[in-house]
Amino acid sequence: MFVVACIKQVPDTTQVQIDPVTNTLVRDGIPFIVNPYDTHALEESLRLKDRYGLRSAALSMGPPNAEAALKKALALGVDDAILLSDRAFGGADT
Repeated sequence: MFVVACIKQVPDTTQVQIDPVTNTLVRDGIPFIVNPYDTHALEESLRLKDRYGLRSAALSMGPPNAEAALKKALALGVDDAILLSDRAFGGADT
């Protein structure tokens, strides 16, 4: 059996900016964090992993720098990390 936690790297909520022309997030110079609610999902997936002997994965969609969020998930104990990154997803997070 397999448990998957979907996590998203988001801009620090005190510094969110939207480009008025493209309607996408301005990513330059903005610190990013793992969405706090997603951290709860990640923690619960690790509890299920420990309790039932499941394999666990963290899944994220975003630019290549979202890899940092997945590295954190691996450090916490997930077995696999998957990053979906493609220009076709541009703007999907706004």
